[in-house]
Amino acid sequence: MKNYFRFSVLFVFILVFTQVVVAQETRHWFQGGSFRRPQVNENAKLLPLISVDGNRFVNPEGETVLFRGLSISDPDKVEVQGHWNKNHFEQVKSMGAMMVRIPVHPVAWRERTPEKYLELLDQAVEWCTDLGMYIIIDWHSIGNLEMEVFQNPMYNTSKNETYNFWRTIAQHFRGNNTVAFYEIFNEPTIYRGQLGVMTWPEWKKINENVIKIIRAWDTEPIPLVAGFDWAYDLTPLHIDPINAEGIGYVTHPYENKRSKPWEPKWEENFGFAADKYPVINTEFGLGVRPGTEIDEDFYGNRIIKYCESKGISWMCWVFDPQWGPRMLSSWEEDTYELTGGGEFFKKAMHGELDFQKE
Repeated sequence: MKNYFRFSVLFVFILVFTQVVVAQETRHWFQGGSFRRPQVNENAKLLPLISVDGNRFVNPEGETVLFRGLSISDPDKVEVQGHWNKNHFEQVKSMGAMMVRIPVHPVAWRERTPEKYLELLDQAVEWCTDLGMYIIIDWHSIGNLEMEVFQNPMYNTSKNETYNFWRTIAQHFRGNNTVAFYEIFNEPTIYRGQLGVMTWPEWKKINENVIKIIRAWDTEPIPLVAGFDWAYDLTPLHIDPINAEGIGYVTHPYENKRSKPWEPKWEENFGFAADKYPVINTEFGLGVRPGTEIDEDFYGNRIIKYCESKGISWMCWVFDPQWGPRMLSSWEEDTYELTGGGEFFKKAMHGELDFQKE
């Protein structure tokens, strides 16, 4: 009888405890929680604020800043593969990078959940602040955002998700000088109509909407707007630039975009814009096969020389051993072995190319 009584008491206790836990865990749509302000980051102002002055990025003293940097791979990928740590960013710093471009793929943002993904970004911001490197957060999709048709399922998103992504990011990182740039959309393209149709006025409107959302939360970071043709072509700026001040424009001048002679075509397609607006080449890469002659006619030398002569900052792609063009041949056991392209970009970021010394 005593055992039965003890069992009954224990059963009632477990039942009540379980109901309490379930009640705590169960939330209804009308219990979504009140607005919570992000925690104050005491290191948010350690790096000097970057702003726009005419066609230049400048520091608080008004000095022109020309950024040399690189893109890492998606933080979700890096974390899953066991390399998401401060050492990863120390390796980036050793390359000579002044800034790190962080590509956030829509699929990774959803699958990890925004809350958990922000934890990764918080770590990146902390490490980059410690190492004195700025950050570009890049919404890494490719395709037609107006019709919501994309190159690959990993890039699938929507205007609604894009607007809310930037709302979340701007709210979370407001006032943080390390997060200097927001690259609104990686590579807009309709690919000869295979991804539908989208006009420049439609694309312009989407970007202006995002900029307004960002600036409702934070007026300091610099939004970056990409042109068509996989973020290569900025010619619409001749007649219809984005209606917003204090922004920058993006180009991705990969070697295959145009045939030689490159420079006149670069000037026609995007270089002209740097005479009036700040421009960043946020993505370009190269493969260096054994025996490749790296002379003054080498694409890497030509594009970097052209960009720097125009005051165009640049970010090479990509600090990863699997995504291409690869800058790493391996990162096993934290060896971080560089490819030929990685070696070239390391030299360029340190300003050691011949023309950079002139």
